[in-house]
Amino acid sequence: QVQLVESGGGLVQPGGSLRLSCAASGSSIRFYVMGWYRQAPGKQRELVARITTGGIANYVDSVKGRFTISRDNAKNTMYLQMNTLKPEDTAVYYCNTRSAIGTDNWGQGTQVTASS
Repeated sequence: QVQLVESGGGLVQPGGSLRLSCAASGSSIRFYVMGWYRQAPGKQRELVARITTGGIANYVDSVKGRFTISRDNAKNTMYLQMNTLKPEDTAVYYCNTRSAIGTDNWGQGTQVTASS
């Protein structure tokens, strides 16, 4: 089973940037569809971005043009580059892997806060 650890969250002013990392262990990420989800207080967890094993990415409309998801299979790590952050991006961000049979694994989450 794959273990996931997120890092890179923090406090940033609106308009700023952060880069999240998701380091995997226990299994190679090349077998998994991977994604970033987020959950704001009082809201349901939502998919932010997903990347296939072949590197095809898709995004929720609210982050298109601002966020970029990527993966480095050699480093067993996934990334989320977040630019032009807005207060509404504030949430706990979670890394996810999904196997071919639909099994999900989650990291512990990292807090992202965009506030002045």
